[in-house]
Amino acid sequence: MTHIALLRAINMGGHTVSMERLRGLFAELGYKNVRTLIASGNVVFDAGSKKSSGHEAPIEKHLESALGYSVATFVRTPAEISAIVDQEPFPRSVIDKAHALWIGFLKAPPNADAARKLTALRCTTDDFHIHGREIYWLRRVTSTESKVTGSTLERALGAPLTARNITTVRKLAAF
Repeated sequence: MTHIALLRAINMGGHTVSMERLRGLFAELGYKNVRTLIASGNVVFDAGSKKSSGHEAPIEKHLESALGYSVATFVRTPAEISAIVDQEPFPRSVIDKAHALWIGFLKAPPNADAARKLTALRCTTDDFHIHGREIYWLRRVTSTESKVTGSTLERALGAPLTARNITTVRKLAAF
């Protein structure tokens, strides 16, 4: 079964990992047909029919051991990625006028308190929609003009996340 790992903070913050090395690290775990999409921590691999989330902890442990730092890992199936792309969290006319639509990937759906804190971040520049383990983040302005950052989202949600723009998620769905 094919799975897609979305890794947090690969090739950011002074941590540089070649995609060749990253593919090798996944192969060391016994994964087959390992491929990467752009150098930002998107790894597609084949594994037994194990539930996607069952791959997260072993990947995190192996990457931390090999790289020397923690790499939060969020695994989805191709069907889950396609469903994320198909979700319509905001009207098309609103998305078309926005600067960007980002998808924040979580390990579990946010609880009610985290959802309230996320909702409190809504403003004229940023809007959010929760759907399962994903946060749809509509940014009406550039990242430098936005009042919200990835760190702000993590603090509100009380959990790590990794974000990809909708263009990358669409590429993963087609990969």
